[in-house]
Amino acid sequence: MRKKHPKIKKNDKIIVIVGKEKGKIGTVLKVDSEKERVIVEKVNMVKRHSRPSQQTGQGGIIEKEAPLHISKVMMICNKCTEPTRIGKRILVDGSKVRVCKKCGEPMDE
Repeated sequence: MRKKHPKIKKNDKIIVIVGKEKGKIGTVLKVDSEKERVIVEKVNMVKRHSRPSQQTGQGGIIEKEAPLHISKVMMICNKCTEPTRIGKRILVDGSKVRVCKKCGEPMDE
């Protein structure tokens, strides 16, 4: 079964809508479309214990972002600054653009 292409992309501003991180706002650092997960800046922080190695140098407890499921986040529109669903529109020149379902404004600048 082929997975749908995610509507959320890197550097999008999103808000978490469910779970312990509900209400937190951040920018998307990475999107894993195969597993349908996103990593959001300063959201869903977990602690990892690491051993000293050549790459890391000093070991210890490292805090980093854990992935969230893509269905737990919503895009925030740049114009109306509200969480919104995303639609697609084909412009006159033939290019596709993502649009806000609430105000109809294009989200790709």
